[in-house]
Parts: sequence; C-alpha cells; structure tokens
Amino acid sequence: MPDTVRLVDYFYIEVPDKPGEGARVLSHLKAAGVYLLDIHAFPKGRRAQVVFVPSDPAAFKTAAKAAKWKSVGPKKAFVIQGDDRVGAMVDYFAKLAQAKINVTAGDALAAGGGRFGAILWVKARDVRRAAKALGVG
Repeated sequence: MPDTVRLVDYFYIEVPDKPGEGARVLSHLKAAGVYLLDIHAFPKGRRAQVVFVPSDPAAFKTAAKAAKWKSVGPKKAFVIQGDDRVGAMVDYFAKLAQAKINVTAGDALAAGGGRFGAILWVKARDVRRAAKALGVG
C-alpha cells in the first residue's frame, strides 16, 4: 500500500515546564473529544511548548478557547503514514532537498504492526513548494 502524505494544521501553546502539565492539557482535550494525530512537546526557556496536530482543527480551537489557552495557529505541517521499511523517510527528505527546501523539524517512528508515522515541518514560506515536492494535491 502506498504511503499517505497530508498537509495538516497544527497549533501550539506554552505551559509551565513542571510535572503534571501534560496530563492536565491532554485530559482537557480528551474530555472535549479532540482526536490528535500528533503531539510534540519540548522545553522553551522555563516553559514548555506543546504542539498539537488535531484531526479536527475546529474542535481543537473550541477546546482551546474553553480552556482559555493562548494557542498559536493554525500553522502547517506534513503527516506521513505508511508501511514500515528500512529508509522509509529517505525519499521524502530527498524530494525536499531536491526542491531546495530545508526541513525545520521532523519526527518519525515505527508504529508497530508493520506501520510507520512521521511529521515534517518546513518554514511557512516553503509550505506550498513542499506540498508540490511531496505530491500533496
């Protein structure tokens, strides 16, 4: 089965960098019924930035507003899913390199069951060209 590459919306918030913040934020989204394709969190100074890729951006915005979060976005990223194999991400990085597009950040993992998933971020100015290079309609 061929891989799927999707252009998705993502949002981020900043929270205190302390134990329990991830559970608090995710519990709110769970209670609101927000399904996440990806979550990515990392320290940012004395705080933490939490990035969300919701399957339904409108549902995320509603939940964020209810929680009174100062969310930033939507911004764009690429979610890639497919059958796992050695070098699964090589062609994607090569296509972007050939188009002279730098990958700002990326995460990929073997999802089990012979599947993999990944997310790639490029600069906002490069999203349209990256979509073309990756074959996203």
